[in-house]
Amino acid sequence: MAYDFDLFVIGAGSGGVRAARFAAGFGAKVAVAESRYLGGTCVNVGCVPKKLLVYGAHVADELEQAAGFGWTLEEGHFDWGTLIANKNREIERLNGIYRNLLVNSGVTLLQGHARITGANEVEVEGQRYSAANILIATGGWPQVPDIPGKELAITSNEAFYLKQLPRRVLVVGGGYIAVEFAGIFQGLGADTTLLYRGDLFLRGFDGSVRTHLKEELEKRGLNLQFNADIQRIDKLDDGSLKATLKDGRELVADCVFYATGRRPMLDNLGLENTGVELDERGYIRVDEQYQTTAPSILAIGDVIGRVQLTPVALAEGMAVARRLFKPEQYRTVDYQNIPTAVFSQPPIGTVGLTEEQALAAGHKVQVFESRFRAMKLTLTDIQEKTLMKLVVDAETDKVLGCHMVGPDAGEIIQGLGIALKAGATKQQFDETIGVHPTAAEEFVTMRTVTR
Repeated sequence: MAYDFDLFVIGAGSGGVRAARFAAGFGAKVAVAESRYLGGTCVNVGCVPKKLLVYGAHVADELEQAAGFGWTLEEGHFDWGTLIANKNREIERLNGIYRNLLVNSGVTLLQGHARITGANEVEVEGQRYSAANILIATGGWPQVPDIPGKELAITSNEAFYLKQLPRRVLVVGGGYIAVEFAGIFQGLGADTTLLYRGDLFLRGFDGSVRTHLKEELEKRGLNLQFNADIQRIDKLDDGSLKATLKDGRELVADCVFYATGRRPMLDNLGLENTGVELDERGYIRVDEQYQTTAPSILAIGDVIGRVQLTPVALAEGMAVARRLFKPEQYRTVDYQNIPTAVFSQPPIGTVGLTEEQALAAGHKVQVFESRFRAMKLTLTDIQEKTLMKLVVDAETDKVLGCHMVGPDAGEIIQGLGIALKAGATKQQFDETIGVHPTAAEEFVTMRTVTR
């Protein structure tokens, strides 16, 4: 039968927009429906505005270091409202760019909530459309545990639009979002406490990285509370919030920020009208080609719960567009050796296996580790240390993992991601001439096995 569209994409985030644009470029008739904001979580309430706030928080470090380089500065004053207004203006600009990318690609943009009403049918604001293929790219949504007073807490969705910087903040969680926002709030001047119910944050990251970041955050004065969890939140007469912990302690703050995980955004999507199945974690079940259990419906990005990173969603969107409409260019997404960064302060960059993963996989491992005070800090009193680590297969000499905590870690790890993707050995690292004087050269000058 003839359909209104060859591809109907639900969600105009990074993955959905990439799939739609390239499918249209391959000659398909494409529609995209979006009920919130163009660009999805990353552009609006995720990595982009977060990085802008990280930059803002980092200015405090630059001001502190300035005296060592001969600068005498008047006491600085930070204005939260100015930062947020400037951030909002940049996000609006990016929203416009995403709109132009879609429209100029020939994609039909429908602004409204899309609900699947059949295997090949979608309804948007009362209007029904037929499609040969439906792609679900609706992303994720932050979730707060069901405790008394949960409505008093905020998540990353609200944090970017606070009217003023809270004086005292409790950040709850142990993942990268919690760690990043704790650094943002503290760097901008808030009295910040990070609560995590486990022994140590950033579960799944290399053990050396986790321990090193803990030590550096403590040097900065961040109050870290491990093995701690909130039982209830109450509002006090003066408007502040009292968090009662499960161990009976009470903490008072002006803001309780939860970063305790995200769920797939499947609300009122109409999956009950399809044969789409969810996995045991509640994500949409797909095969290696992002095909759901309903033949005409696909899914990518955070809703499938694989690697929840923007560049991964982009790669998945590209793969779907190629498989459907340009099969001669199709190639699968490689989920191995994906570089990633945590924009904590100091930041983390990592690619490949952690030491723990390498050992669990049966590798005989050589570890090369280096901790040093960055050259930039030698004219200051700041004692922050940078960590660099290589995990190497002792039998093949192949570099299995690269890990860093320190300035520009995200920028440095990108290049190392190419090396690991190409299968580089430790000997090839050793034979690469370093760029001097830089921190990055340490990755090619580590010669002594740490363990």
